[in-house]
Amino acid sequence: MNDFLQFLNEPIAQRSVWACATIGFANGFVSALVVLKRSSLQIGTLSCALLPGIALAILLFGFMQMSILIGAVMAAMLIGLGSLFVSRTSRLDHDTALSILHTTAFAAGYIILVRLGLQQKIDDWLFGSIMSMSDTDLITAYVISAVAVLSITALKRPLLIYLFDSQVASTLGIPSRLFSYGIFALIILVLVSSLQAVGAFLTLGLLVAPAATVYLLTDKASWLFWGGGLIGGLGSLLAFCISFPLGWHLGATIILVLGACFILAYIFSPKYGLLKRLIH
Repeated sequence: MNDFLQFLNEPIAQRSVWACATIGFANGFVSALVVLKRSSLQIGTLSCALLPGIALAILLFGFMQMSILIGAVMAAMLIGLGSLFVSRTSRLDHDTALSILHTTAFAAGYIILVRLGLQQKIDDWLFGSIMSMSDTDLITAYVISAVAVLSITALKRPLLIYLFDSQVASTLGIPSRLFSYGIFALIILVLVSSLQAVGAFLTLGLLVAPAATVYLLTDKASWLFWGGGLIGGLGSLLAFCISFPLGWHLGATIILVLGACFILAYIFSPKYGLLKRLIH
């Protein structure tokens, strides 16, 4: 315990605590969009599509934080939109096209990064490393988190109408297509901001589990946002406290804690829990 308290006095620990709270809360808040839109598998696929954009950006412009950020965002958007184009111009469905494009791009990105001698950074991008987040990484995460939370809060009512019925939203004058692209872009930005924290392989858990847990506890869709944010933020802080004494990887521990919260809600939810269904 004394070792942990001494560690908390270190600047790297304090930075990590802030990163856990901010990234966890923002991802949990945005996870409501993923759950209500029922697009978790597509988002999980796109999270792995960030790597080829990073590889191409480093190959063309060198190891610069801004170029890496832009490259990751552009790759995810191009693969997402490209899969839509392929599905609409062939016999393949959207999920099949997305699977082919993202695995091909991921393989190409991995080869490029290995050839550039960035094996250690590959591990960080795939599995996350909050402790090694630079000042630029932290500032990027804070800015994207603030933009995501504020924009969703300001547009919550029309967003909920669109998510439940896009046709009704259109008749009410809500720009459904603009909202669709805006939600997609916002989720991609949040994915990029959490890439260094939990990595491409684990970021899906951070963008789904918090709101999915709340979804099992309440019928009020508006509660998914703040409830998901609180579970994401507090769960990430709890994971930080657990990972240090046990020597566990922090990014993986965050997802493990959020997964445990989901399982508890799945079993013991007073309204939709498995235990209640078995009793009745």
